[in-house]
Amino acid sequence: MDHAMDITEKTGYLNQEFRLFYLKDQRERDFEYHYHDFYKVIVFLSGKATYHIEGKSYYLNPWDILLVDKYAIHKPEIDPSVPYERFILWIRSDIQENTLVRCFQKATDRCFHLIRLDSQLQKKLKNILSELESASQADAFGWEILQKALFNQFMVYLNRIFLEKQYIYDQESYTFDSRIEELIKYINRNLGEDLSIESLARKYFLSKYYMMRKFKEETGYTIHSYITNKRLLLSRTLITQGIPVTKAALQSGFKDYTAFIRAYKKQFGELPSSLQK
Repeated sequence: MDHAMDITEKTGYLNQEFRLFYLKDQRERDFEYHYHDFYKVIVFLSGKATYHIEGKSYYLNPWDILLVDKYAIHKPEIDPSVPYERFILWIRSDIQENTLVRCFQKATDRCFHLIRLDSQLQKKLKNILSELESASQADAFGWEILQKALFNQFMVYLNRIFLEKQYIYDQESYTFDSRIEELIKYINRNLGEDLSIESLARKYFLSKYYMMRKFKEETGYTIHSYITNKRLLLSRTLITQGIPVTKAALQSGFKDYTAFIRAYKKQFGELPSSLQK
């Protein structure tokens, strides 16, 4: 097992319902695979960037938009020879208007996270985003009301575009291995079931060692580490919904309660019971 990949790091912390960042930098930096417990929209403005999200690699053009679901494991790969410019929108998972985050769940269901816009839609979203950025920095009368209205407007359009597939679908904008995509889908939909290497290899008619090597190549993770991470994240969600710890562990696919507690504490730095206080 690759111990460097045992723990997936959670990054970022969000107090308010949403937060917009404009960032521009040019530096050499190696990003690790990580996840957030909130939703993230990345609006790529300029530079040379490839984003790896759950086994797919996306090659970005200016004003491409990426939808990163809560707990989706991802990392950017940035070419430091040119400035990297982007808007990042963080959205809390317990947002009041929860219909506005349907696009993230749909992105996970489709295993597709990219929105590439035609010039007309691009212009519309550019304008809203520009106004939202101004409203986020202002202290003028009613700025919070205006900010919320513009955020809602932006997210409504984003959902319409993604749910109704109004985006440009360009097969050259991403690469992936279809067998690994199927494997990832199956794992995420069956976390409570037997997901041993042997059973997965049998199901997909793959050599055990080929499957393990290919999965690591495509996702940056060993299959074991990936499954453990996803099971821990599912158990955390269930516990926050009020499900007893032992039941949450079982529903997430952990057959050994002691091993679950140990893995949970290693990943989150606390015992699962602390969520219930």
